[in-house]
Amino acid sequence: MSKRSGISFTRRAPDNITEELIAVLSSKASFEFKPLFEIILLNLRERNAASGGEEMLRLRAYEKLQGLVSQGAVNRTVTGVTKKYKGVGARMVVLGTWLVFRSIQRIHHFEHRIKELSEKYRALAEFIE
Repeated sequence: MSKRSGISFTRRAPDNITEELIAVLSSKASFEFKPLFEIILLNLRERNAASGGEEMLRLRAYEKLQGLVSQGAVNRTVTGVTKKYKGVGARMVVLGTWLVFRSIQRIHHFEHRIKELSEKYRALAEFIE
């Protein structure tokens, strides 16, 4: 009989790429993928959140974009060989609100965790606060 490990799958919060996609696509403009990726890459570099190499980020951004298209949050318009992406206003507002909510939840979680650790390890508490 094998013992199950304590590790289980949990749904992750949206990552930096998804946040940037939503921020950029919330505008009224439509984008081809290449200019959209350039904007996202620039924003991620400004936040010091671009890691893993540019090609890997490009693949991840395209995958996230296709996920948003399949959810109906982004419209894809194909004209010949050109594909343009544009955010759906109401869905972008919902996704943006959800991102803010998740961020607030994470902040509360970490504040609670810091409080627990401060109480448990009094010697470290003075450095944390």
